[in-house]
Amino acid sequence: MSAWQRLCDVADLEVERGRAALVGSTQLALFLTHSGRVFAVSNLDPYSGAHVISRGIVGTRQDVPTVASPMYKQVFDLRTGSCLDTQGKDPRDLVTWPVALEDGAVFVKIEETA
Repeated sequence: MSAWQRLCDVADLEVERGRAALVGSTQLALFLTHSGRVFAVSNLDPYSGAHVISRGIVGTRQDVPTVASPMYKQVFDLRTGSCLDTQGKDPRDLVTWPVALEDGAVFVKIEETA
C-alpha cells in the first residue's frame, strides 16, 4: 500500500540545492532542477552510510540530472537512483520515490509498511 504525502511547497526548495526531509524514519533528499522538476532520493549515501546526499553537488551528464555524493564523489542519476560513476567501487544505487507537484506543493509517494 502506498500514499502520497505532502512534504513542502516548491517555493521552499532552491534550484540545484538539496533539502532533507524526514518521513517517518526515512530520510529523503529533495532536489529542484532548473527545468522545474523535483526529485526525491534517499538521503543515505550507500557508500559511506552517512545521511548526506542532500548536501551533494547537483549537475548533469548529457541530459541526465545528477547528484554527486559529498563524501566519496559517486554520481547518481536523480531520475532512477542509478550510480553513474562508482569511483572504482561496486555499483550501489539510491532509493527513489515518485514526486508530484500540485498547486505549488511537493508530494512524494511513500510505501507504507504494515
